[in-house]
Amino acid sequence: MELRVLKYFLEVARTQNITAAAERLHLTQPTLSKQLMELESELGVKLLDRGKRKTTLTEDGALLYRRASEIVELAEMTERSFLSRGDELIGDVSIGCGETPGMQLLIDAMKALTDRHPDVKFHLYSGNDEDVTMRLDGGLIDFGLFVGSTALNNFDYLTLPVRDSWGLLMRDDCPLSARPTVRPSDMSSIPLLCSRQALNSNELSGWLGKPFSSLDIVSTHNLVTNAAMMAQAGMGCVLTIAGLVNTAGSRLTFRPLDPPMTADLVFAHKKSRPLSRPAEAFLEAVRQEIARRS
Repeated sequence: MELRVLKYFLEVARTQNITAAAERLHLTQPTLSKQLMELESELGVKLLDRGKRKTTLTEDGALLYRRASEIVELAEMTERSFLSRGDELIGDVSIGCGETPGMQLLIDAMKALTDRHPDVKFHLYSGNDEDVTMRLDGGLIDFGLFVGSTALNNFDYLTLPVRDSWGLLMRDDCPLSARPTVRPSDMSSIPLLCSRQALNSNELSGWLGKPFSSLDIVSTHNLVTNAAMMAQAGMGCVLTIAGLVNTAGSRLTFRPLDPPMTADLVFAHKKSRPLSRPAEAFLEAVRQEIARRS
């Protein structure tokens, strides 16, 4: 499989139209069709269903789309990692992260680096720890920011000098909003909106004193923005980290857990995988920001 042909295939999958894809790729339609048929012949499977109005992926095509996206992204990252020459830093730094106010430390390090080297660009990928781990293991990102306990055997990492605090985000007419904190016994009487990461947290399960399956969990999510909208609509209370949702001007309020439940923040990169010069410079900027705050 040639990288060029994989890019052709991805463009057809995105546009769902061979003629439109050919125009965007500056190819003739017959040339593009021939390349795709040769790719199908090489793999021995049908990748595309060619309809009159649009072209869609087969099951095998959907599998190739996922793999080809990763291959092309990794190839482009590799090309960009060789842009720096001499004292000049040029290139990209990619970071996978969950939702946490602790991201501010990394943002301060980004600002410090780009003030000195404006040609360094940052790319952020939001997701839970599982999403970030997969991208980090696959070489699709340079760094990952993890919240709470994470298997770090394959990574080198720095523990940030900040911690996240868990609590409950709720409407101001929820009975629990009249209390200063939320206790484990309070959780049984309310509908909960939980992140999938929270459901997998042994620390939170230990704080609760029983499995999450015993609670009334009405919804799960990866990122908190939509969950906050659901809470404002009265669908339940969100188990989340303090500081993620700005409650000013809304009907929402946040109450911390009692006893307090906190989580470490860990900034990691893959062991034995060389970093690009911009990524090395960013890692040093993070170390300096940690030292400044410690």
